[in-house]
Amino acid sequence: MGHHKRWRDLTGAQRTAIGTAASVQILLAAAAWWDLARRPADRVRGPKWLWALVIAVNFIGPVVYFSCGRVPPRTTSTGQSA
Repeated sequence: MGHHKRWRDLTGAQRTAIGTAASVQILLAAAAWWDLARRPADRVRGPKWLWALVIAVNFIGPVVYFSCGRVPPRTTSTGQSA
């Protein structure tokens, strides 16, 4: 097996990068779950419980939910959301 660094072995820059990445991941997931919880089921592509699981998958889950999981709002002939 390879050598795994411990937290104390990381440089300050490495610790900052890991902390930043973790914060972004948590914020993305929280925003996606918040949106999913408040979005009506008919405005979500597929079952909401499945999207809740997908969102838990690192960075990719929330990105996939925001790009593919939501049904876009309908627009009127004036271009405004219905």
